[in-house]
Amino acid sequence: MIMLLTTSIHRFANARAIVLNVFALLFVFSAFSVSAAEDKFSFDTPAQRESFLKLTAELRCPMCQNQNIADSDAMIAHDMRRKVYALLKQGKTEQEVIDFMKSRYGDFVHYQPPVTAATLWLWAGPVLFIFIALIVVIRRKSITPPEDMAAKLAKADEMLEREKE
Repeated sequence: MIMLLTTSIHRFANARAIVLNVFALLFVFSAFSVSAAEDKFSFDTPAQRESFLKLTAELRCPMCQNQNIADSDAMIAHDMRRKVYALLKQGKTEQEVIDFMKSRYGDFVHYQPPVTAATLWLWAGPVLFIFIALIVVIRRKSITPPEDMAAKLAKADEMLEREKE
């Protein structure tokens, strides 16, 4: 009986050790995968780092469309971040980097699209809608009723009196 008890205790201890080893192994693998997924960039000056952060926040991921390239985990966003980094290291200005990305991916890649003939309706549409709505509201209020309400009531009373007779 004692031997059976000691054997089961040893089995429990071995199973516990195996489970702990598996969890430790998973933790180590997850730590490596997280560090491998992060982009590590080193900058010569704090101004370069600030430009990099600003540009990656202003440029849109072509795949995700609702995220900037700083927040996106898509492969194209990783490539775009590396390209922004390389262009800044070459001494390009922020506007030159934006122009490069626009020439490569189109105006859509920048969160601040230019005002062009194609995008003019996006800028003027809401203003035009508000202007037309104000005109409609003002015209409806300025229309006077065709007859005086007191005259209508008197006429209705007169008709009721006639029907009673």
